[in-house]
Amino acid sequence: MKIMLAPKQRDELHNAVADYLSTSGFQDSLQAFKREAALPDFGADHKYSGLLEKKWTSIVRLQKKNMELETKMQELEREVKHGAPTREQRKPEDWVPRGPELHCLTGHRASVLRVIFHPKYSLLASSSEDASIKIWDYESGEFEKTLKGHTDTVQDISFDASGDRLASCSADMSVKLWDMQTYACIRTLYGHDHNVSCVVFMPTGDHVMSSSRDKTIKLWEVSTGHCVRTITGHADWVRKIAVTSDGKLVASCSNDQTVRVFNVATGECRAEFHGHEHVVECLAWAPTSSYTSLLEAAGPDNKGSKTGPFLLSGGRDKMLRLWDVGSGVCLFVLNGHDNWVRGVVFHPYGKYIVSASDDKTIRVWDIKNKRCHKTLEAHDHFCTTVDFHQSNPYVITGSVDQSVKVWECR
Repeated sequence: MKIMLAPKQRDELHNAVADYLSTSGFQDSLQAFKREAALPDFGADHKYSGLLEKKWTSIVRLQKKNMELETKMQELEREVKHGAPTREQRKPEDWVPRGPELHCLTGHRASVLRVIFHPKYSLLASSSEDASIKIWDYESGEFEKTLKGHTDTVQDISFDASGDRLASCSADMSVKLWDMQTYACIRTLYGHDHNVSCVVFMPTGDHVMSSSRDKTIKLWEVSTGHCVRTITGHADWVRKIAVTSDGKLVASCSNDQTVRVFNVATGECRAEFHGHEHVVECLAWAPTSSYTSLLEAAGPDNKGSKTGPFLLSGGRDKMLRLWDVGSGVCLFVLNGHDNWVRGVVFHPYGKYIVSASDDKTIRVWDIKNKRCHKTLEAHDHFCTTVDFHQSNPYVITGSVDQSVKVWECR
């Protein structure tokens, strides 16, 4: 097949090929090509330097993008064929995130480590290694505000129940409290001796809890900023903490490969779980809406002895484990990710679990059948965090690729 090029395009191609032969040291081939292509003055114009390589890499990138779009189109065609895309064909309890993403939000200058929904308004917050917190409108995809104050990586963020305040923690060893009306920092809490890895508001909003690489968990009084309790027990970095809805128990996971549950009032360790074979990165308390599915997954022989509360954890061993705090046993394990599990969240209606992983995917797990229900190729790099809106059909994710993505559920 003869390729038709305009004279200018042909000259550009010939000079680019000649430049490639010259820089690669193919002098005999270069001289022969110059004679046959009639390029006696080659080398006088430097605009052709590296041109062939640039054109080639551009083609490869376009081919990759084309393949990604074809994959998304095939996914949409499968969903249309099976009736999955429309909400009318599914009940809200069956809605799960589906591609392609509704919005891809960019603006952070480093990895995104945490994304969370505002409890009332159509807002989300994201924190990053660039030391900033950004506020976005997840329905429109519009950027709202950047909160600056930390001097190092912002590891975690948490809204109180009203959404009036935001807590953040950082590798700068501080916890900050922000007023969401003015976006001003109203208090900075100091007391940890190392990187502060996680922060959560207590259900009443009067206190916040934080965990740190200094191996401790601290309870802070919001009104005064005083540390009122320090909980110890882990032998290494406390990665994440999660508080029960009544505020009585706090679960923690650590580099020491254990999951622990402490009594908030006394600091006493109520349970200690071993089973993960690497660092435990994330955890989440199971909502009561999921108990029916969890007990069915545990099996008929175990239903009577399993009373909860139930706790989910994920780690660098690529596993998700479901623990019964009441009996102190692991009910089941979910295996399917190809890399570290970095975030876990329960579906508001309790039928599914959504997890985020360094394998660049988010996976939707059918709890009752203990299997992967759906896999979404979410990001171009490690997927570090995930959140599920408790009343609206949206999921958000963040990644090392510096983006935040909004996924519509249907």
